[in-house]
Amino acid sequence: MTASSALLTDRYELTMLDAAMRAGTHERECVFEVFARSLPGRRRYGIVAGIGRLLESITQFRFGDAELSWLRENHVVGADALDFLADYRFTGDIRGYREGEVYFPGSPLLVVQGTFAEAVLLETLTLSVLNYDSAIATAAARMVSAAGSRPVSEMGSRRTGEHSAVAAARAAWIAGFAATSNLEAGRSWSVPTMGTSAHAFTLLHDSEEQAFAAQVDAFGSGTTLLVDTFDVPTAVRRAVEIAGPELGAVRIDSGDLPIVVAEVRALLDELGATKTRITVTNDLDEYGIATLAASPVNAYGVGTSVVTGSGQPAAGMVYKLVAHRDDAGDWVSVAKRSASKVSRGGIKHAFRQLSAEGIAIAEIVKIDTDGGVPATAGDERALHVPLVDAGVADDQWLGSSGTARAREHREHVVAELPRDAFRLSSGDPVLSVRYE
Repeated sequence: MTASSALLTDRYELTMLDAAMRAGTHERECVFEVFARSLPGRRRYGIVAGIGRLLESITQFRFGDAELSWLRENHVVGADALDFLADYRFTGDIRGYREGEVYFPGSPLLVVQGTFAEAVLLETLTLSVLNYDSAIATAAARMVSAAGSRPVSEMGSRRTGEHSAVAAARAAWIAGFAATSNLEAGRSWSVPTMGTSAHAFTLLHDSEEQAFAAQVDAFGSGTTLLVDTFDVPTAVRRAVEIAGPELGAVRIDSGDLPIVVAEVRALLDELGATKTRITVTNDLDEYGIATLAASPVNAYGVGTSVVTGSGQPAAGMVYKLVAHRDDAGDWVSVAKRSASKVSRGGIKHAFRQLSAEGIAIAEIVKIDTDGGVPATAGDERALHVPLVDAGVADDQWLGSSGTARAREHREHVVAELPRDAFRLSSGDPVLSVRYE
């Protein structure tokens, strides 16, 4: 049986349901939206990730006997609410950005329409997934840009929670990373996996020569040998001696990387291993990758920085009620009005305006009060797609194939961004949002 995601939520989602049922307002048709008030770390653009994971989690949002018993024993909600939860299924509609899409503050990334009772319960789950995954993808995209044509691999599983590690690997791959060290991400989402050995393998053997020989014997001369357990130049010579000039790669995990990499490249060429690649790791982030742009590096491995969003582990998204039908059946726009957290009410649709050359120049949000869909102008690209129809998720966004589509879409839409989007310095979003 598939594990339930129903208690991966905050208590007040259920107590709001309970109170609304008692007030008779729980069946009002509502529209909630997810948007970001700002970009993490004052970055120039964000990447939406987690849509596929979220849709699968919504299908698992069921209250079974175990969940209901716990709620009853802990007096979380009353009997009527428990009866409602026992039969809970989300039967509404969800539209929003495709996974892998670029986003900017204020634009509605996800629009959830259904009864208050059905839609309010999805708030915490939605934000848990989208805030983490999008933060990781946004940081990873910057690293991919800094690396240029050189591949970047994710290897941060040991620096985050075991389930977050899988989500991070998936989000990083959507953002353009080449592979992950995490096997569950490979199994669940078909993300390519990589990895050979750590320093422990070298230290296990009686000598570095024995360790290198054992690895080459197991995986062939095309393997990657870790050369900084002891003395790097000595290890490089031993590696080429044992694997031959067809040695696949060496990995460097410490030291002053620009200097060490240059010395290793010169030594490899001197030994005839001119095709042997150099992979560097060692606590890299987008800034560290950028400093190695002129160095003869062939590939990067990133750990802690990517799984923590390079210092911004949450994207700051919120889930707000923006409209509901009144007792007469008319739509009423609603919005939070507190001074520091003002939001805009109304049912919204998002579009990206493009120049004649196909470069993004603005984000346009069209507000509609009667539930209609605004027309798309000739220089605009509609950003919302159907994700869930009457409670049924569209299969094309799910599983490994949905993840692959998200990766392809990210590559396409990042190419639309103006050049200033790729500056690593903090600043304003590269596109402004205009409301119509």
